[in-house]
Amino acid sequence: MSTDPAENLQNHSHCRYNPLLDEWVLVSPHRCNRPWTGEVSKPQAFDFPEYDPKNPLCPGNTRSNGKVNDNYTSTFVFDNDFPALQETDKFEPSYVNETCIQDHGDASFYRTKPATGKCRVMCFHPKSNLTIPLMQTSDLLKVINNWADETEQLTKKYCHVQVFENKGAMMGCSNPHPHCQIWSTNYYPNILQKKIKSFTSYFKAHKSSLVYDYAKSELRQNSPRIVDQNENWVVLVPFWAVWPYETLLVFIGRPKVEQFFDLSEKERLDLAEIMKNITCRYDNLFKCSFPYSMGFAIAPNVEDQSNLGWQLHAHYFPPLLRDAAVKKHMVGYELLAQAQRDLTSEMAAKKLKEVDNERHYTLDL
Repeated sequence: MSTDPAENLQNHSHCRYNPLLDEWVLVSPHRCNRPWTGEVSKPQAFDFPEYDPKNPLCPGNTRSNGKVNDNYTSTFVFDNDFPALQETDKFEPSYVNETCIQDHGDASFYRTKPATGKCRVMCFHPKSNLTIPLMQTSDLLKVINNWADETEQLTKKYCHVQVFENKGAMMGCSNPHPHCQIWSTNYYPNILQKKIKSFTSYFKAHKSSLVYDYAKSELRQNSPRIVDQNENWVVLVPFWAVWPYETLLVFIGRPKVEQFFDLSEKERLDLAEIMKNITCRYDNLFKCSFPYSMGFAIAPNVEDQSNLGWQLHAHYFPPLLRDAAVKKHMVGYELLAQAQRDLTSEMAAKKLKEVDNERHYTLDL
């Protein structure tokens, strides 16, 4: 007999709990049948040149601040020309400014704290017409190795480092060149604070990682939400997913792996392969350059590291709902009450598993 709590919920509205953030999401699977008369967007196509002399991220080109890019042939990392955070000169444990809250007048309404940091940009590849599913695994491995180097240095100076990629104009990406950003802060962002609380509470009770145990639970029951897996990683549509085809990528090779630089060469290679697989599935699902926001969650610097119970993982948040032109909008009820989705996690995982994870659809055009 199946122990999956979602088995009898595929046609009924219900709420699902997200233990990572201590939040609930409303699931309304019957709404998939409603007619769509809302916004229809133009699908992202693969129509960019390998090199564009006007693209500020291409090798050898001049950026808006007058700086010239290296003639790079692999990855290229530089400080963001328009950073959201300004760098601090401090290089000691005082980089955590959570205790430096200042009250202004009525403390119930007017509070501030310092916000310093460093914002970096990493170009994945010199060619503008490539995305992760179209890159070679060897090239992706270079990206992962650079993530390890960058995050190892930044975690010495800042209490939180966030690696993220916004892909596609639909997700606000202003440049089609394959790249990501790395933001470091001297404070804990809101979502991270929730995760620290949940992970620490779970570890104190179970002496294990919340996200690691969740992934293992899905694997034990051969869950219908599992999309891809290899020796060291698993990709699944989480039970509590908010975005239509949201996925969670978790390192399962061994427990207590918190950072990119903790990974062996084989574990990094497996990561490169599974990233190619899930992004290939995304593109093949709706035959487009599938937009998403993706981010890796590495362990933050907290005072009590021994009880954090972290495990390296990543989130993919794609906005596409029904096809390449229909986007899920977070409005109304989602903004004022709670997140809501129109298809179950199991439905989404099934559709993702039905498409090829290796051969990209553009190869057959």
